[in-house]
Amino acid sequence: MASSSVSREEVERAAGLRRELEHHLYRYHVLDDPEIPDAEYDRLYDELVALEEVRPELRTADSPTQRVGAPPSERFSKVPHLTPMGSLEKVTSQEGLEKWVHDVRKRLASEEPLGYVTEPKIDGSAVSLVYEEGRFVRGATRGDGQRGEDVTANLRTIPAIPLALRAVEGSPPPALLEVRGEVYFPISAFNRLNERLLAAGSKLAPNPRNAAAGSLRQLDPGVTASRGLSIWVYGLGYREGVELETQWGVLEWLRERGFRTNPFAERHDSVEAVARVCAEWERRRIELDYEIDGIVIKVDLLAQQGRLGALHERPRWARAYKWAPMTAQTRLLKIHIRVGRTGNLNPWAQLEPVEVGGVTVKTATLHNEDDINRKDIREGDAVIVQRAGDVIPQVVGPVLPHAPKTEPFRMPERCPLCATPIVKPEGEVMHRCPNPRCESRGLETLINWVGAAMDIEGVGEQLVRRLWREGLVTSLPALYRLTPEQLAALEGYGEISAAKAIEAIRRSQERPFFRVLYGLSIPDVGWVTAQNLARHLGSIDGLMAAGQEEILEVEGIGPERAEAIVEWFSDEENRRLVEELRALGLRLEAGEAEQPVEGPLSGRAYAITGTLERFSRDEAAAALEARGAKVAAGVSGKTTALFAGESPGASKLAQAERAGVPILAEADLLELLRG
Repeated sequence: MASSSVSREEVERAAGLRRELEHHLYRYHVLDDPEIPDAEYDRLYDELVALEEVRPELRTADSPTQRVGAPPSERFSKVPHLTPMGSLEKVTSQEGLEKWVHDVRKRLASEEPLGYVTEPKIDGSAVSLVYEEGRFVRGATRGDGQRGEDVTANLRTIPAIPLALRAVEGSPPPALLEVRGEVYFPISAFNRLNERLLAAGSKLAPNPRNAAAGSLRQLDPGVTASRGLSIWVYGLGYREGVELETQWGVLEWLRERGFRTNPFAERHDSVEAVARVCAEWERRRIELDYEIDGIVIKVDLLAQQGRLGALHERPRWARAYKWAPMTAQTRLLKIHIRVGRTGNLNPWAQLEPVEVGGVTVKTATLHNEDDINRKDIREGDAVIVQRAGDVIPQVVGPVLPHAPKTEPFRMPERCPLCATPIVKPEGEVMHRCPNPRCESRGLETLINWVGAAMDIEGVGEQLVRRLWREGLVTSLPALYRLTPEQLAALEGYGEISAAKAIEAIRRSQERPFFRVLYGLSIPDVGWVTAQNLARHLGSIDGLMAAGQEEILEVEGIGPERAEAIVEWFSDEENRRLVEELRALGLRLEAGEAEQPVEGPLSGRAYAITGTLERFSRDEAAAALEARGAKVAAGVSGKTTALFAGESPGASKLAQAERAGVPILAEADLLELLRG
């Protein structure tokens, strides 16, 4: 029960907690540089909540505890913007960009220099934020540009939106200020939303942009708060007492007062530099945890913006350089099965051709049976397809309701190539053909050998498939017996290109031992395990002589994996393969390449689970180790973080949760590798 009086100490403590919490929100959301762990922030927040419960008179409208507090709304009223929110004209080529710059110079009628500011064009929902005397009082959607819907209560739930402007010495808050920004759905949060919708049997959200707009229009602010929305702020509308000269200065002013401005905004002095940025981000956009569909380009000088004006509320001083969308809707014609190099049955989708991200897509990955049935994807369905970079696109999910007479997917009972009954080991998500002589496993082993294992330049998957069909290369040793004359006899190959390919194959004999070990396609021996085996046992002879107990001493290897390794080396045909490779001169002893690398990630340990979009798990492990990190097969208290892709392993997730190990997304992995 609250007492009748509030002490000075309580007033000061409440004010101090509010300042401290807002400071940490600013460090986390704006600077992306938190000073305290989440648990400490939660402790401070809980203390303020408790204090305000006991002393309600200490509760203020801009308190961090009041972000979710408004009752559910019956409808959204229309409110006018202080200045119109115009849309941008778009360009789609460097020629269009140069034409716009030509028009700008013509309208300015002078040879004065032009500067430009570029920033990613966020594919979200545009909003206007109004502040009075530095306090957030109203927020609205763009609407028709003149009037939007009042979604203040929902916007208050977004932690990245400051409820009060940060104080700047010598600069009092403006009496009235209108801030413009784009609310967006982080891809990681959007994927979690669709997981919940799938589990509930509800219709999938088709893309983050629509999901962001829908989340802002939830009648219950608590629902909006649960979605994990964020915002990038990019400009000012109406303002009183704010004198600025450049768009670049606007971004700096906003950042100083607590707003999130995009860290990839840049200033340029030439249209050529602008064009380079547009081309670069079309390639790099998959690295971000939010969707962008282009680059916004603005004339930097605000005086020049004022002289250029607008036409039909579309500013002449700005353009949106747009790219093709990365998601599309099409029909899933058939689900096929490909048998991988270790016998795993990998389903993939044959699609009606559709344009996604400027590329015609005809196939997409489906991961495994559990993932297909969890998403309830069926042959004949209309589906949402997403493309990320140059990897195989993926089917996000069906467009409900299902097409008539469709049936849930089931894996075949027998291998589609050798008719051996398939198995699904307990605790694993993949079905497997147990026949070690299955034709596809031999071909897939060759493809993996020339690619991820040995990285043989100029010898790719298509050539290996051709050599396999011609009967020229049907085993690993046969690859090293291939002659320039045999290769030159193939249509499309001349003597020079054949000689280069053969030389690249010869150079691969010098690759380190662990790459050879990985390339042998021993069950459950991936990139990390191959390195650990090479370091611990030293040579192929040491490995062949080792018993199960000795192999169990190798980091990351359990009883089942140890048994599989011993069984593989006890097979006479596999031992003959090893001896053939030895006779051909491949390295079968550990060297310096098996030793840990010193680099910026030295001292850190990571684990990886699930399917990554950008690269395979082994490629991700190689990239981390090249920077000095250690990559383990399992998760323990010593693990720095677990990177989880699509359809992660339940056991690794559980291990991470028990050990308190952070579980990160592929976007975090890309950011770590870039940094």
